[in-house]
Amino acid sequence: MDDPPTPAEWRCWLEEQAPKFLLFARQQTRSEADAQDVVQEAVVESLHRLGHRLPPPALVLATIRRRAIDWARSEDRRRGREAAAIPPGPAWFDTGVEDRELAALIRDAMGRLPENYREVVTLKVWGGLTFREIAGALGIPANTAASRYRYGLAELRKLTKPVLT
Repeated sequence: MDDPPTPAEWRCWLEEQAPKFLLFARQQTRSEADAQDVVQEAVVESLHRLGHRLPPPALVLATIRRRAIDWARSEDRRRGREAAAIPPGPAWFDTGVEDRELAALIRDAMGRLPENYREVVTLKVWGGLTFREIAGALGIPANTAASRYRYGLAELRKLTKPVLT
């Protein structure tokens, strides 16, 4: 059995991997706070699963995905209970500048992608993972990951073309 990582090894690993994990979790959850909680739970679960050794990123990403699904189900039930008890307030909207509008356009387009495409595009573009790593994280063949990426990008082009041209 390997020795547990030193604090310096943990820091290095977290500095390298945490941005990828958090970005993926943000795509899977509805808020920054939820994403942080899901990442923390996934890292701890992965750590325990491997006997306190540094977990491979694909294992943590797969755990994030599972945890986010559970989190969303729990949140949906909670929000349903709250919505039944509290009447909705006034609708507010953001009147930000062009950068915020572009970010909103991309966020909206990503949100409209089928989930299987959105996961792969997020992991590839923002997570910097290879198709093999994506395949391991999502439990799919690497060729399927590559196809979903290609189809996802094509769909994003269709969703943003009328606005960006």
